[in-house]
Amino acid sequence: MSEPTGLWQIAQAYPDRTAVVEPDGTQVSYGELVRRANRYGRGFQALGLRPEDTVVALLPNSADLLAVFFAALQTGLYFVPVNWHLVGPEINYIIGDSGAKVFLAHERFTEAAQAAVAGAAVTEEARFAVGEIEGFRPLAELGAGEPATRPDERVLGSPMLYTSGTTGRPKGVRRPLTGEPVDEIPARNRLFFALFDLKPHDGHVHLCGSPLYHAAVLSFGVVSVLYGHPVVLMDGWDAEESLRLIERHGITHSHVVPTQFNRLLTLPAETRARYDLSSLRKIVHGAAPCPPETKRRMIEWLGPVIMEYYAATEGGGAVIDSAQWLAKPGSVGLPWPGSQVRVLDEEGTDRPVGEPGLVYLQAGAVTTFEYHGDPEKTKANRVGELFTMGDIGYLDAEGYLFLCDRRNDMIISGGVNIYPAEIEGELAVHPKVADVAVFGIPHPDWGEEVKAVVQPADGVTADAALTEELLAYAGTRLARFKLPRSIDYLDSLPRDPNGKLYKRRLREPYWAGSARNI
Repeated sequence: MSEPTGLWQIAQAYPDRTAVVEPDGTQVSYGELVRRANRYGRGFQALGLRPEDTVVALLPNSADLLAVFFAALQTGLYFVPVNWHLVGPEINYIIGDSGAKVFLAHERFTEAAQAAVAGAAVTEEARFAVGEIEGFRPLAELGAGEPATRPDERVLGSPMLYTSGTTGRPKGVRRPLTGEPVDEIPARNRLFFALFDLKPHDGHVHLCGSPLYHAAVLSFGVVSVLYGHPVVLMDGWDAEESLRLIERHGITHSHVVPTQFNRLLTLPAETRARYDLSSLRKIVHGAAPCPPETKRRMIEWLGPVIMEYYAATEGGGAVIDSAQWLAKPGSVGLPWPGSQVRVLDEEGTDRPVGEPGLVYLQAGAVTTFEYHGDPEKTKANRVGELFTMGDIGYLDAEGYLFLCDRRNDMIISGGVNIYPAEIEGELAVHPKVADVAVFGIPHPDWGEEVKAVVQPADGVTADAALTEELLAYAGTRLARFKLPRSIDYLDSLPRDPNGKLYKRRLREPYWAGSARNI
């Protein structure tokens, strides 16, 4: 008889097995996680929520967040985890745009939570807090008095994640409810996660160091639980602490971003050598471009466990393992089974091999998602069943995808296309650079010129000598027309914890008063 999969089946068979390790080390069993998910699910129904209603959660990485997710999943609700770096009005927009009937928040985010509900349609009865927030009910009251058994009416819900909003208002990526059984893992999901060596009951342990409000982070964490494996949560990623947890818990899998690679590589060699990392099977990365030299160094350190994907909250994408990447450095891979990757021109015609164009994806025979409440945006990014995130790239003769940059970030200087990601990738590996962003700024003759904004490494002085050194270094690795004409310095660049760079915030001051729409 095969081992059970799915939260409720595993909890029934192995109620005392650890499902979640909280950031403080507390272990939460499958039995306890299910009791919370059942109680919260019944609580949502007691509040009058019905399938296709929405729940918004402003919670840190925790068993409570996962319990709320599974409660929504089994009661046909859309679950919207909110980026807790957003301020009150931004969260208020998501609550209103999603049509949320319930809002849950942690007391750590009290100020933002209270501002978020100002004028919102969510009643005080349907606001819940972990800890104490004035105007919110304790989370313990959600479903209090309800039995901790499965809700009587169970319908498969869905996450609805909001795009990062780096170039405007975020939009919820919403898929129609499928009517599939709540307790079964769809075959397409099994096939996808098998690409990353994630299988039921194979002894893996997942380290979740990034916030669960990101699509991929949530997906990898959830599927680990559904497959019978513990998820070790971090509340704020730290390079050495991640190595300690890998050794302590025998971590086999983790989902990371390139900025975390950079911080790991800046640890002293003796620190990196101090920890036993032999349990690692797959370190998966995506969400942001990875400088080729950074990735090569990670493979040299950890071996062929590094695996990259290119995908979207919307679905579809490509994947590449370490061996493939070493043969095709800089590529983000081949389409995974059931996915299409094509590169089209502005008329929707396929570009020739090696010629850049807009990258389009398709997952399955029909693209089902929509941008909630924005049919125009939904239509604008489609060519038939294909959709684009606005990235520019090309395919080689073997079908491997190489990314150049985002269409909105491309610099056109004197009629020449310049891709900032290439320049960032070269500067990012200089030992005196902690982080870097490159973008175009106005130029009276060329239209745009190349500007770099650098976060110096700890202990490095940002001065004219550093600028001269960085430009000289870049000059040995890049054509002259790609070199930044100037470099500015900041103590930190505006990134979210999953590596997304809010380049618009950096670019806006330079274009103030310009007619260009940035």
